[in-house]
Amino acid sequence: MKKNHQLLAVASMLMLLCCLLFPSSSTALLLLPLSTRQYYSASRSNCPQSKKVPTSLHATASSSSSSSINEQQDPRTLIQKGMQSFRNGDISTSLQYFNKANDSVPNNKLTPYLWQRGISYYYLDMFQEGHEQFSLDVKVNPLDVEEIVWDIACLARMNNSNNNNNKDGRAEEMGVFPVENQMSLPKGKQDRRKIMSTVYSLFRNDGATEYELRHAGHIDDNAATAAAAVGGGNSNISDEFYSLFYLGLYCEIRGEMSKAEMYMKMAQRSRYATGVGSGDYMSACARVHCQLRGWV
Repeated sequence: MKKNHQLLAVASMLMLLCCLLFPSSSTALLLLPLSTRQYYSASRSNCPQSKKVPTSLHATASSSSSSSINEQQDPRTLIQKGMQSFRNGDISTSLQYFNKANDSVPNNKLTPYLWQRGISYYYLDMFQEGHEQFSLDVKVNPLDVEEIVWDIACLARMNNSNNNNNKDGRAEEMGVFPVENQMSLPKGKQDRRKIMSTVYSLFRNDGATEYELRHAGHIDDNAATAAAAVGGGNSNISDEFYSLFYLGLYCEIRGEMSKAEMYMKMAQRSRYATGVGSGDYMSACARVHCQLRGWV
């Protein structure tokens, strides 16, 4: 419980900083980094529920969406609409909203807080742009492992974007791994979430193994029940979700698509993603990932 209070305090401090830059409290919440916004949002479960996702990766924006994007709107509204478009599987439209939000704030003040845009870039195979977004994000939030991990994913896929076709005429899916010039946490620092230490080590090829991450997030039914009885269940089931989600992403950038599918489907169906964490943007990301890859 003490750790949870500390995390909430960190989230509150970051939200205060965002409020100073962007007076709307809703905008401030949207701009919290991945590490703290996941905790802050899940504790409230206030995000809109998602709709069915189309299977096309490059979903086409409807005429009504295009009209809405072109209207004059504040950054908060644009970011919210971008996030909802992503939840609906319309990745192209989500990017348009995020770009419009970025352009609406002078002097690029919003740019390093648009981690949502980096995720949309990844799913649109715009890996160079994703790398640039996450690199900026880490400059303002150097302790967030997820920003670094998504950057590694973009770099791995980007390094193989000009690959040759294989003998069947299909482009290889495997990215170059481990990647060069990957970012790292400041010396002696770590993400406050325990599970992320293993995620970080695995993606950076620093010693952690796939098995260790799977084991770190494992929680059986008896343990989940016991943890819930003492008020610690949410933390445990979120660790389970995040271990499965990042195992899926890790296997994907390594070209191990069968394992990637298995892990990502498990993350999508986990107790966290279908329960207390259903409003977490990353829960939507797991579901969208499976739909876009045809893992249904």
